Amino acid sequence: MLQLLLLLPLGILAGLLSGFLGIGGGLIFSPLLLALGLEPHQALATSTLAIVPTTAAGSWAHWRQGRLPLQPALVIALAALASGLAFALVGKVLAGWHLLAVQALVYALVAVLVRPRQQSTSADESTDPSPELLPLALVGCIAGLCGGLLGLGGGLVMVPLMVAWLQLPMHLAIRLSTVAVLLASAGAGSLFVLEGRGELLPALLLGGLAAVAAKWAASRLQRVSPRQLAWLLRILSLALAIDSSRRAITLWLQA
Repeated sequence: MLQLLLLLPLGILAGLLSGFLGIGGGLIFSPLLLALGLEPHQALATSTLAIVPTTAAGSWAHWRQGRLPLQPALVIALAALASGLAFALVGKVLAGWHLLAVQALVYALVAVLVRPRQQSTSADESTDPSPELLPLALVGCIAGLCGGLLGLGGGLVMVPLMVAWLQLPMHLAIRLSTVAVLLASAGAGSLFVLEGRGELLPALLLGGLAAVAAKWAASRLQRVSPRQLAWLLRILSLALAIDSSRRAITLWLQA
């Protein structure tokens, strides 16, 4: 617990990334909890629990600003919730190194998908396109996979997909991603609590602190350019792909 308290500033960093990038903060929580000595299943479950308050704060900030379209938000959120519950059950049958290997693959995929120039040229939020609901639901299922299986929010994958595939502006994609991550993590996290997977106190400490930072960042999202957001996503995903690959190989060799 002393180690956790000393590393709580990383909770603030996770919250800032959540508010600015539409991710859950799991990319910070997961490596942190692994470094503290939790085995992969416990670390990823605890990370998912910590994501819930983090993304709840960001979603609330976006809603209060009136920048979260209701129907698309409901579609992506419900798809994320259903898939999060399903993948939470799948994660129990996989080895720890399997989970970390899939995590590394997800990060590497994001690094390839993110393209800084694929962004809306319009700065007027009132002209944001209305996304097609079926593709949006499929994107929401990615949040469920990441939250239920990998202890991640899934925003690192969803945001580039919504920008490149659905042609949504970067800022709108980030807002929809935040809501999807919230519901996916809440669904998977509820199962983890019932099954005794995950450490509740560390999750509440990290998630609570991150929630404050996420709310502050979400309220200032519009001040950051889409190009800057895209480059930040790419740099983070490359670094985390390397870290997850290293951990997966280490566990595989020890198996």
